[in-house]
Amino acid sequence: MAQSFEAARSIILQSVSVLPSEPVALPDLVGRVIAEEILAPWDMPRWNNSAMDGFAVRAEDCVANRPLTVEGYIPAGGNAVGLTVKPGVAVKIMTGAPAPTGCDAIVPVEDTAEKDGRLVITTRVRPGDHLRIRGEDVRQDELVIDAGTVLRPAEINMLAAFGYRTVGVFRRAKVAILSTGDELVEPGEEIGPAQIYNSNDYSIAAAVRELGGEPLLLGIAGDDHESLAGKINAGLEADALITTAGVSMGDRDLVCDVLQSLGVERRFWKVDIKPGRPTAFGLKNGKPVFSLPGNPVSSMITFDQFVRPALLKMMGHQRVIMPSVRAVMQETVTKKPGRVQFLRVRVVDDGQQLRASSSGDQNTGILRTLLRANGIAFLPAELEQVTAGEEVDVQLIAPVDKL
Repeated sequence: MAQSFEAARSIILQSVSVLPSEPVALPDLVGRVIAEEILAPWDMPRWNNSAMDGFAVRAEDCVANRPLTVEGYIPAGGNAVGLTVKPGVAVKIMTGAPAPTGCDAIVPVEDTAEKDGRLVITTRVRPGDHLRIRGEDVRQDELVIDAGTVLRPAEINMLAAFGYRTVGVFRRAKVAILSTGDELVEPGEEIGPAQIYNSNDYSIAAAVRELGGEPLLLGIAGDDHESLAGKINAGLEADALITTAGVSMGDRDLVCDVLQSLGVERRFWKVDIKPGRPTAFGLKNGKPVFSLPGNPVSSMITFDQFVRPALLKMMGHQRVIMPSVRAVMQETVTKKPGRVQFLRVRVVDDGQQLRASSSGDQNTGILRTLLRANGIAFLPAELEQVTAGEEVDVQLIAPVDKL
């Protein structure tokens, strides 16, 4: 019995587990998901310091026609110990240098002038001007990065500022990818009159890598038990296995049978969706096995809907379902009730609303329609028709055009 779309995705997400963590160095952290909480080991900044090159002063001393005496100099990385800003005195200071005792403001050098060997302030000065206060950014023991955060350059900057060289992040998923079919040959090889090039391996591998996973290409398995069993056994050594083709009901669609013979527990076979109905999912020793249709459009759409969220969960991501936007359909679309339909659309922003139009022939053999699409419209199973002017949910797969 075919599963509903929602039930199939729920089964998958309940079946997969987060991978272990591993220590990774700062230069390689971007895009990884941190597995530990980061608490501030000290106040940030660690001391009051200057935000400008200039002079450390007492704001009350900075009045018109009252020159100040300059005593002392604190460079960046210098020491302010023993230096005090006394009444009528200014201390020369560089950006980032610790502020001396008694200082409550910094006057930028461009707002000063020299007169008869003394410093004249040429602007109004208020307490706190250009002075960074200890702990104003982060207080000691404050949570600065939560576990499950996807690390961006900003988080990596914070980690480096607190002296971290490595942190624990969830491991990248190693994903084995297998195409099946006697008609397939690898790109670049000589092609016969009844053969086609193996394209699914490379689109699926690109999608895995785009998510942060590590694709492992197993090559092509023929439509026979021995070839399939050997390749699938190798793929079961990875964290996840994806096969494409061989999951329908033809005489040579052997993938499901071979998986079962190798001890893969089938959790479902067939989903009430279009395209991609002959999608299967199973587990072997807790490892997920995804069997996707061989049609390139179907394989890419089912990857996004089922494999993508599973791999993201395995790599520690908190948000695993692709977000959607609301867009107004520009034409009427009819469909058979009972199946969720994924419609390839082109979305434009007219400045007031998003508008979605079919990107072309929706036959699953037409790959060009997917190239033209920047969104996948979700048409619920119960619908028979979406009328022009109605809103639909659209998952964006490329930037929106602006009119």
